[in-house]
Amino acid sequence: MKAAGGELLVAALSEQGASRVFCVPGESYLPVLDALYDSAIETIVCRQEGGAAMMAEADGKLTGRPGICFVTRGPGATNAASGIHVAAHDLTPMILFVGQVPTKFRGRGAFQEVNYDRLFGDMAKAVFEATTAAELPGLVAEAYRIAMDGTPGPVIVALPEDTLSGAAEADIPPRVGVEPVLPQAEDMEELWALLGAASRPMLILGGSRWTDGAIADIVAFAEHWHLPVACSFRRQGLFPNDHPNYAGDLGIGPNPALKARIAEADLVIAVGARLGEMPSQGYTLFQVPVPKQRLVHILPEAAGIGRLYTPALGIHADPASFARKAMQLQAPATVAWAGQAEAAHRDYLRWSTPTPESKPNSDFVDPFAVMAELRATLPRDAIMTNGAGNYAGWLHRYHRFSERTTQVAPTSGSMGYGLPAAVAAKLRYPERAVVCFAGDGCFQMTGQEFSTAVQAGANIVVIVFDNAQYGTIRMHQEKSYPGRQSATALVNPDFASLARSLGGLGLSVARTEDFAEAMRAALQADRPALVHLRIDPDRISTTARLPFAAV
Repeated sequence: MKAAGGELLVAALSEQGASRVFCVPGESYLPVLDALYDSAIETIVCRQEGGAAMMAEADGKLTGRPGICFVTRGPGATNAASGIHVAAHDLTPMILFVGQVPTKFRGRGAFQEVNYDRLFGDMAKAVFEATTAAELPGLVAEAYRIAMDGTPGPVIVALPEDTLSGAAEADIPPRVGVEPVLPQAEDMEELWALLGAASRPMLILGGSRWTDGAIADIVAFAEHWHLPVACSFRRQGLFPNDHPNYAGDLGIGPNPALKARIAEADLVIAVGARLGEMPSQGYTLFQVPVPKQRLVHILPEAAGIGRLYTPALGIHADPASFARKAMQLQAPATVAWAGQAEAAHRDYLRWSTPTPESKPNSDFVDPFAVMAELRATLPRDAIMTNGAGNYAGWLHRYHRFSERTTQVAPTSGSMGYGLPAAVAAKLRYPERAVVCFAGDGCFQMTGQEFSTAVQAGANIVVIVFDNAQYGTIRMHQEKSYPGRQSATALVNPDFASLARSLGGLGLSVARTEDFAEAMRAALQADRPALVHLRIDPDRISTTARLPFAAV
C-alpha cells in the first residue's frame, strides 16, 4: 500500500480490528485525523487527555484488545499519563499514540518536545518512536502484540509530524492474536496433590486475560472441588456473586469473616492475582516472602512468579488456559472441607445486605437505602463504574456483580476514572444500563467528559455522592489529626444544573424516599443523566461515622 503515513497508520489500526479511538485533537497528528475522516473507525472527541486515556483503558479492559487513544505532544501526553498509570496497574492492554516534534527538531527543546522514554518508561511495557512513514504499520502490529502478550499493559507510540505527512509504501501486517500460555502437566498434577492434602483451601481470582469461557471453566473447577472463591480488589466480576461458592472480595475494608478465612487457610490458589497491597491488606494476609499458607500462584508472565511471594507451587499460565485444565482435574467424591464454601457464602450474604440507617438524618440521602433500591431495580447485566473514594465502598460491598464486564473500576485507585469508563462502556455495550458512581471530588476530576457522553450519544447514568469533602482524606485526617480539618472541605456546584447545562438530564435528590423515582427517570432518559445525592459528611464509610465509632 502506498500512502501518507497517517493513512498507513489508520489502515493498520483497521486491520487490527480497531473500531473506535478516543482522542483530544492536536495539530501534531493532523494527518491521522484526516485519515480517520474516511475510515470506518469511530472517533470519540474527548475534553481532556486524561479522560480520553481512561476511556481507552476501560475499552481495553472490556474487550481484551488494546484500547486506542490519540493525544498531541507535550501537555497532551502529560495529561494522558493518568490513564497510562491505570492501564499499568490494572494490567490492561492499551496503546497511546502521541504526537512528537518533527524528527529534525528532536533534542533541541522544540515547542512541546518531550522525551517519551523517560516520561513513560516506568509505566509502559514499551515506548516506540517512528522514524519513517514506512515503519508505522509494523509499529502498530508490534504495539498490539506487546500490549496483549504475557501480562497486558500500555504501549506508547510517538509520531513525529514528518512521519505522518510523508508518503511511503508499506505492507499492512495481519491481525495480531495473543498466544495462550499453557500450564505444564506436571504442575497440574502437583496442584491435584496439594488439593488432596488440604483441609481449608481458598481460590482467589484476579488480574486480566479472562474471558467468559474462562470464568465458566473456573466456576466448574470451584464446583467440582467445593472451593470457596474470593475475587481480588475491583475484580468482582470474575465470579458470579450470587453463586453458592462465592465468598466475597478482597478489597479495601473487606468482610472480617473473609479475612479470617483466608488467614486460616492452609492452601491458597491465586489465579491471575498478584496479591498486592490492597488485596493482601498491606501484605498482612500473606507473609513476605514465604506465606504461612501454601500458595499456588498462577500468572501469565514467568517473571512475576516468586517476585513478591515464594509459592509452594508456581504455575506459568494465563487464566483461561489454567481454568480449562483445572476444570478437568478429577475431584474426589468427598472433600475434607465439605460445607466451607457454603458457610463462606452465607458470611458474604450477611455482609453484603444493606441495612438502612437506624437513625436517618432527614437532611441527607441514606446511601444504604440507595444500594438496596439499586439492587432491586438494576438489570442483572448493568455495568457499574467508579473512581476512587470512600463512596465506592457502598458499591463494592453491597452490589452483587454477575459477570466479567459488569464491573469497570481502577485497581490503581485513580480518582475521576468512573465517568470516562462509563462513557467507554456505554459505547461498547449500548444496549446495557451503565451506571457511574462518583464522589463529589471524584466527579470534578473528569466531569467535563459528561459533555463527551452527550456528544457521543452515550446515555449513561451518573450518581454523584456529595458530602462536600474529599471524604477518604478527611477520614485519614480525623484518625491522625482529629478535629483539625485542613484542605478537605469542598464548595461544590449544583451538579444537576451542571448536567443540564451540558445537555443532559440533571436530577437532585434531597430525601431518601425520592431516590427511586429519580433513578427510574435517569435510566429511562433519552440522554445522559446525573442524579445528585446529598450525603451526610459524618457517614464516612460503610462501617464508621465521624467522630469515629464502629457501627
